[in-house]
Amino acid sequence: MSDCIEIVILIEGSTEQIFINSFLNEYMMERKIYMTPIQMSKPGQKGGDVKFSRVIKDISTHLKQRENTYISLFFDYYGVKEWPGLENAKKYQNPEDIAREINQATHEQVNLKLSEYRSDTRFIPNVTIHEFESLLFSDPVYLADALHIKPSLVIDILDEFGDPERINNSPETSPSKRIDKLNKRFKKTSTGISVAKKIGIEVIRQKCSNFNNWISRLEGIAEFV
Repeated sequence: MSDCIEIVILIEGSTEQIFINSFLNEYMMERKIYMTPIQMSKPGQKGGDVKFSRVIKDISTHLKQRENTYISLFFDYYGVKEWPGLENAKKYQNPEDIAREINQATHEQVNLKLSEYRSDTRFIPNVTIHEFESLLFSDPVYLADALHIKPSLVIDILDEFGDPERINNSPETSPSKRIDKLNKRFKKTSTGISVAKKIGIEVIRQKCSNFNNWISRLEGIAEFV
């Protein structure tokens, strides 16, 4: 790890922490990048209540601690509140447009407050459209096998929307809710990670453009350091 670039990833909860530690880090360390997932903090509590006013305090803390550390986010669009670009993003249906609007606005606000700590290059915004369960739809056969259902049930969902990141436009019918409806016993922190590993990150990157864009931006750090 000593020769790796460290990127602190601010997250909401334990699911994202396990996803990064058990899945993403192995892939990223091959690229000389080590991801450190850290749950949002406030006195006496971690996770939940994903407001920008709270998150920027953590961004500030980590930017100030070590000048060679980079910061990114792994929050989902439907979970954030009082966030830069959120209202403008609501006028879009395309996940690429939503991500571009909210991430650009986030970067601008962070730079307004923390530019003296090189936030323009050290902070990489990433508000995803859904929680990591959307990535599991990258391969309907592996997901269906884990859910103990026919692959056609997963394929039907994909056929309706086109690709995993376009599945629905509301929190009530999100990928995680759809998975729960297909099998209420599905455990995202164990079975979900297992499915992701079977699918493989390269396939997920091919199927999920926003996720791929985020990973590409992180990889880009190593190329210029």
